[in-house]
Amino acid sequence: MNLLLDSLSPEYLATALVVVLIPGTGVIYTLSTGLFRGPAASVAAAFGCTLGIVPHLAASVLGLAALLHASAVAFQAVKIAGVLYLLYLAWGMWRESGGLALSDPDAADEPARRRAGWTTIATRGILINILNPKLSLFFLAFLPQFVPANAPDTLARMGLLGAVFMILTFVVFVAYGLAATALRARVLSSARLTRWIQRAFAAAFAGFAARLAVSE
Repeated sequence: MNLLLDSLSPEYLATALVVVLIPGTGVIYTLSTGLFRGPAASVAAAFGCTLGIVPHLAASVLGLAALLHASAVAFQAVKIAGVLYLLYLAWGMWRESGGLALSDPDAADEPARRRAGWTTIATRGILINILNPKLSLFFLAFLPQFVPANAPDTLARMGLLGAVFMILTFVVFVAYGLAATALRARVLSSARLTRWIQRAFAAAFAGFAARLAVSE
């Protein structure tokens, strides 16, 4: 308990909250899922995006992110995979096909089908964050700023800070997703509006892919 209180400063909480609130691929994915597939699906998306942070936090805590940063080949390989996956999501949203079709797993007749739909949604959220190598480098630069250089329990402190970051991510993403579901009936009542919003989300995914592609 003392370790947690010592590690969590108001500065860290404020900075982490601002970082989480900034719209990125995870936020766009959760918003689109909530808008087109319902509240339970949006929670699954938020959960998946949060789980996708775990490997990057682990890499940062264990120092593996430094290896990724040093290896241009490894970084480029993960980056290319991330770009291709974001383009796949953009194409699926644009075409209204595959896993991003506007069917609602919340309304499926069988519980097994609902669970399968939510699992697919969560898996996509996991992949969105896992395939972004810049997250590892972000945490490598971000977390150590809030850990005293002479602390004897550096790994434990960074682990706690990472856990708090994940909790904030999940709470904020769920809020984004549920806010989107509040507009769901109004949006889906207009086929034209639905199509334009769908294209806007597709363009957002394509834009994130382009930004990742040119990142160093």
